[in-house]
Amino acid sequence: MRESSVVVYVLEVRFNYNGKEDALYPVVLKNKHQMILVDCGYAGFMPLIEEAAQKQDLSLQELTGVFITHHDIDHFGGLAELKNRYPVLAVYSPVIEAPYISGKEKSVRLTQAESLFESLPEDPKPGALYFQEMLKNVQSVEVDAVFSEAETFMDGVAIINTPGHMSGHVSLYVPESQTLIAADALVIEHDEFEIANPAFTLDLEDAVESLKKLKRFEIKRMVCYHGGVMEEEIEAKLARLISRYSRPSFV
Repeated sequence: MRESSVVVYVLEVRFNYNGKEDALYPVVLKNKHQMILVDCGYAGFMPLIEEAAQKQDLSLQELTGVFITHHDIDHFGGLAELKNRYPVLAVYSPVIEAPYISGKEKSVRLTQAESLFESLPEDPKPGALYFQEMLKNVQSVEVDAVFSEAETFMDGVAIINTPGHMSGHVSLYVPESQTLIAADALVIEHDEFEIANPAFTLDLEDAVESLKKLKRFEIKRMVCYHGGVMEEEIEAKLARLISRYSRPSFV
């Protein structure tokens, strides 16, 4: 491994939710001096992440830090457990997201869930209440260092502000391998790109503008937290998604 190289490992974390098989795709960034986990799943997911890392000949004991792209529960819910097991880990996040991860401000997602509750039909309300309780019970963790778009992370990894899904959401770009770690800026469904939960995206117009920003990068591999890896026709598939959501009915 060259001194300046950052290697990207995509972990496949498979789990069962309400009887349905699902998967998350956190990423490990590794160079000669650091090994950083990007996002860390729900509470209780550490054994699953350990297993996924082992399949790539990685050990969580080698981690030096965790980067949280935004404060959704499936991205940082397991952070406290990870930090408790490995106290020396540094916690990194975008500037805007840090107060929510550290518990200094109320979760925006919880505020959204509470505001939408009364408008829901009766059938989904028990599940919606359960989701609110999950959000209330997630353990906060102090953030050690914050990053903005003007800064780079590790050896030249670019921080890209991609608001929409959440206001402080960021994606990461590794120029050496032309890998874009999208987090929830977009997902993969049926071999096409889609906006993550468009009905619950905080600002759909911002989300579309974030897609346009991503399209300016040379991308050979797109890693989506939901859906995995896309390596074929990335530019064309991004263009189709942008076109679909840029129609007047969506903005």
